[in-house]
Amino acid sequence: MRLLPFIAALLITPLASADNVSLSLGTATPGGGFAVYGQAVADVLRDVDPGINIELRGTKGSRENIPLLAAGKLDLALVEGTIVQETLEKGTAGFLVVAAMYSSPGMFVVRADSPYKTISDLKRQRVIFGASGSGLTTLGGLVVDGVGLDMRTDFDAVLLESVKDGPPMVIEGKVAALWGGGLGWPGFHGVARGPQGARFIGPDEKEIAAILTKHPFLKRLVVPAGSFVGQPDAVPTVGTWSFILARPDLTDAVAYRFAKALHRAQPALGQKLPQAVETTPENTLVSLPRPELLHAGSARYLKEIGVAR
Repeated sequence: MRLLPFIAALLITPLASADNVSLSLGTATPGGGFAVYGQAVADVLRDVDPGINIELRGTKGSRENIPLLAAGKLDLALVEGTIVQETLEKGTAGFLVVAAMYSSPGMFVVRADSPYKTISDLKRQRVIFGASGSGLTTLGGLVVDGVGLDMRTDFDAVLLESVKDGPPMVIEGKVAALWGGGLGWPGFHGVARGPQGARFIGPDEKEIAAILTKHPFLKRLVVPAGSFVGQPDAVPTVGTWSFILARPDLTDAVAYRFAKALHRAQPALGQKLPQAVETTPENTLVSLPRPELLHAGSARYLKEIGVAR
């Protein structure tokens, strides 16, 4: 009988070193949502499966992460949906989907005391569209293209080395607006908490229809009222889903284990980041750009929990 407590203790002991796995995860530049999300994932996975070690690697963003995955220089990477779509259209995927991250409803943020209230108001103004390698920058270009504007010719477009530099530039009046996306996006919070407060600008209903007609892979999304300080009303807009992608040869066993740990850690992840409440198996299934892109290891886990057939 004395053996029973000993056996029970063995069952809950962290995995032995032979079962440990280290995974490199490409994020993006400091100050953006990917860096924050990646850190949160590394933290919560450590608690539910101590045998998984996530090594975070800062990159230039989605546009750099795709070739790094294809070359096997990253095991996992965070990639925004427009870059996923762009890569698929070129026929050079070189990745598989492990999990959906969260949706990225795009919008502009300006100081609350500024005169700008519509996208057209921002024409010929100095506007930060993001970092040069960011998928959000591509999304911004598609959104203004959908309403008949060009990011580079109709705006004095600013591209940053690091998106963390954006909010101070808006607050100090060095630029008129900052483009971004996501319910917990740090850039939005940065401007909203500034001394002047913030106003958020998305496309109107006519503009949304035009954007979706020209770029049908984008999704109609809404930023709920109160998502940011000084945002009393919901902001209808468009956007994409971002994903955790894997290099094509990541083993099924590792992908399965990561997907399982991520699901188990989801409540804690959602507590750390409001946007991470969308990191669910169900959203992984419904947001897939193509069904065949789901990693076999993740597919096995989704079937195991009854989300997929």
